[in-house]
Formats: sequence, C-alpha cells, structure tokens
Amino acid sequence: MGSSPHIVVVGGGSTGTGITRDLAMRGFDVTLVEQGNLTHGTTGRMHGLLHSGGRYAVSDRASARECIAENRVLREIAAHCVEMTGGLFVKRPEDGEAYFEGKLDGCRACDIPASVISGEEARAMEPHLARDVEKAITVPDGAVDPFRLVVANAADARDRGARIETHSTVTDLLVEAGEVVGVEVEHEAGPGERVHGVEGGREEIRADHVVNATGAWAGRIGAMAGVDIEVRPSKGVMTVMNVRQVDTVLNRCRPKGDADVIVPHETTVILGTTDEEVDDPEDYPEEQWEVDAVIDTLASLVPMLRDARTIRSFWGVRPLYEPPDVGSDAPTDITRDFFLLDHAERDGLPGLTSIVGGKFTTYRLMAERVADHVCGRFGVDADCRTADVPLPGSEDFSVLRDYMDEFGLRSPVGRRSVERLGSRADDVLDVDGPNPTVCECEAVTRAEIRDAIEGSGSDLNAVRIRTRASMGNCQGGFCCHRMASELHGTYDEPVVREAWDELLAERWKGQRHALWGRQLSQAMLNYALHATTQNRDRDPADAGPVDYAAFDDGPTRAGGPAGADVAADGGQNGN
Repeated sequence: MGSSPHIVVVGGGSTGTGITRDLAMRGFDVTLVEQGNLTHGTTGRMHGLLHSGGRYAVSDRASARECIAENRVLREIAAHCVEMTGGLFVKRPEDGEAYFEGKLDGCRACDIPASVISGEEARAMEPHLARDVEKAITVPDGAVDPFRLVVANAADARDRGARIETHSTVTDLLVEAGEVVGVEVEHEAGPGERVHGVEGGREEIRADHVVNATGAWAGRIGAMAGVDIEVRPSKGVMTVMNVRQVDTVLNRCRPKGDADVIVPHETTVILGTTDEEVDDPEDYPEEQWEVDAVIDTLASLVPMLRDARTIRSFWGVRPLYEPPDVGSDAPTDITRDFFLLDHAERDGLPGLTSIVGGKFTTYRLMAERVADHVCGRFGVDADCRTADVPLPGSEDFSVLRDYMDEFGLRSPVGRRSVERLGSRADDVLDVDGPNPTVCECEAVTRAEIRDAIEGSGSDLNAVRIRTRASMGNCQGGFCCHRMASELHGTYDEPVVREAWDELLAERWKGQRHALWGRQLSQAMLNYALHATTQNRDRDPADAGPVDYAAFDDGPTRAGGPAGADVAADGGQNGN
C-alpha cells in the first residue's frame, strides 16, 4: 500500500466517504479529513429521502434517471440503511392537471415505475391524507438513514486501509511549483484525547492528489489555492414531528416550491423544505416563520400535522452549483446534477479535483466518477465495485428475520437494533451479562452504545449519529446521562462531563425553534429532570465541596444507611 498513490479527500459527508471507500477498494492509499463529525455538513442535515427520481422527472430528467438507477443500487448495497416506504405525488384541487400528466409522462420516460391511483386508494394507503386529495402517482421513493450509511462507508474504507480523521479542519492547501501537493490540517482533540501525541495540533499531510468533496464549502477550499468554485449555497429548513403520521413519502404534485415533501423516518416524520440562497454555509439566519410555514403548508396534505407535536427543527445547506457560463436568478432554477472540476484542465492547477452539486441519492455515482478520474490521472486500471459489494451491515440482510427472538431483547427493541446493525447484529448484541435499553425512544441498547464508543471514542455526538440514541421524542431528556455513564470506567470525570455537555447542547440547538404547546412542556420537563436530579442548573464548583452530611440518611437497613451504597460508588452509575 505504501507504493500506491496517496489521495487526500476533504469532506466527511456521503460523497467524501463514498470516494474514500471507492479509492480504497481500488488500491489507493487514502486519507479523509473532516472538520467535524462525519455528516457534519449537508449530509447530516437532510430530510432522509431516497429519491426515486420522480421529483426531477419534469424539470431535470438527467438527474431523474441517475436517481432511479442509484435508488436501485442503494437498496442492494445499503439494505440496512434504507426503508422502502414507497412514495406518492399527491394532487390537490388547486394543483394543475397538466403538471400531473407531465409528471406521469416524465416518470415513464425516465424508467421510474409509476401508476395513477384515486384519492380513495391514496387514503386507503394513508388514512390521514386530506379528504380533498383527488388522486396521486405512486413511485418507489424511500427513506434512508444518512448517518448509518456514511459511517458504514467510512468503516469499510478504514478496514481497507484508509485513514479517517474527524474534527480536523483544513486550514490551507499546500501548493508548490504551481501544483497542489497536500493539505495543512488543524486537528481538534476530543475531550481527553490526544492527536499525534498532543492535545490537538497542526499537521501537513502530503498527497499525490487532493479531492475537494466539501459540498457547500467547496468554494472555501478552492480559494485556498486561488481557484474560484461557483457554489451557491441554498438553505432549507426541515421540521421533525413526534410520531409517524404517515408511512409513505408524500410529495406535493406541483412545480418545485417550499414545503412540498413529508418523509417518514424511523419513529418520526420529517417535513421539508424551504429554498433560500445564502452567502455563507455556516452563518445564516434561523427564522421561526420558516418552521411555521412548513407545518402550515404541509397540513393541507395531512391536516393532523396542525395539532401534532414538533420535537425539533433544523437547517441544511444544499451545495448547488452554477457553471460559469450559465446564469440564473434563483437557486430553484439550478440543475441538481453534479459536476467534476478538473482544476489542472480548468485552472492550470494540477493536483486538485473538486466534485460539486448533486444529491445524497447519487453520492455513490459521484464517488465512482471521481475515482475513475483519479485512476485515469495515475494510470491505474481498477474497476469500480461499490455498486456490487454491500456495505458493512448489509452483507446478508435476510438475517434480520432470524434475530427477532434472540439476544434476550423484547421484540420491538430487538427489531430496531437489528434494523440498524444489519448483519453486524450478531457480533454487537451477543454479549455477556444484561443488555438494558439505554434510549427507550429509539430502542438503543447498552451493547449498541458501547459498540459505538469503541468506534468513536468519547464523542457522544458521534455515538448519537451511529445509534440514533437521544434523537427520539424526549430529545435526550431521559437518556443523555445514561449515554454519558457508559463512558465511565474508560474516561475520567472531566472528559465525561464535557462529552455530556456537548451532547446536551446539540440536542437543545434543534429545539429552540419548536418550543410551543406540548413541546414546550417536554422541554420544561427535560430541564426539571436535569436540574433537580443531575444538578445541571448550577456548577457545584462555584459553591464549594458538597456537604453530604447535610443530607438525610433516610431509613436504615441491615449493613448501614440507605445512602451508603451510593456514596461508595461515587454516584457514578448514571441512574
């Protein structure tokens, strides 16, 4: 492997990890660097729709054909990440008949299986659908877990020799004699962790080629080497509801606009999305009216959304790309196709390639095109195998049926665990001793938490994206402290507390714009629990040592006071 060309991939989203996996499978020496956790950028802020291509069948048929082809591939290679819910393009009375017929014709022209059903048939599938829905087009849409899929790509790449560096920000591209020869990286050590022997630190990573797969941040990376990449970030707001009001992806059958899709995802549904061009992919306003507008508009499809509880909202930034020779006044007019930029040919700067635009559903195809390009650059004759080789966890997905009554888990918990783990379930869940449920909302057991900690260290947000723990209805109110307690014994108290604080901060961030009605009550309950049982509303250090003698010992029992056992273990059991 040491004699193989060394490729640095910048960006740890779906495209970056897909490229890293593909290149590693073709025999390259690969290093991936990501400024945050995997999925830190656009990938971790999507609505989870696995496109059938129907969304683009009228306006962008090239993208539609790519989507349906990759939809079929991902069902095979990432089975444990995909739920084939099916999809409906729903027509309301005010929606045009001509557009409905054009959508149907476009689907058929793009080889997307589609058929027309009546409003009554649509409501038989989805009983909460509005009574005035006239008819719908069925398509093979699905839901995909982007966190699980990205982690699987990264894990497979690492198993094939790739180096994966998260919390590592590229601060500069190394340019020598007019050629990019590597990257300068600032490593941010996690709580209590050391990187290259120090707590954090700067590193020059030399490379034979650098791939810029940073999506909406591509322009920022290009500017480090003096090249212009015309990315137009487009902000979209999404809202997470408390239960699955529907089990089928619902699309509004009208020209693309705001608030036109409902995606069932795990135990919730995600409503989306808006479309607003922004200047900076990290610094943009988060406005309450956008959340309200999404709910109000989509309630015309599913009226019960008006009374449902909103558990959080989040914003993502699409990496839209406008080629220099094409003008557009609005981001909705820009193609969702992707573009490979060979900077040697385009800008006279060898050593750098950027991949821009595209969609999550086509990440694997984008990665294949980049890997083909890199192979051509170095004269490597190696075929792409990512469309045929399953990701870790999807090698034999039929084993799900066999696991339902195993491992001493109650059926609903066992089902959810095995759906997440796929063919890894046997290795992860077959443990000695009890395996209690840590996160009831998402049915995540201790074995899954500990497996994730082995893969991600003390970073509880990385544990979250691997397991979905704390992402359910209570938003971590009942499980964040349990997750933190699983770090005890491996990490000391300051490390555990810092990791716990970071997880709570991330959970709170998405709730700020959803605090009304019953969700406000849930947030107040979470606060009360954390403040009164975990002392989260003040810093004990500010008040000096805790005077345990001031507390009542409670009723005595054989062997001493009731509080003796708690004092003996330092209160570290996390209950």
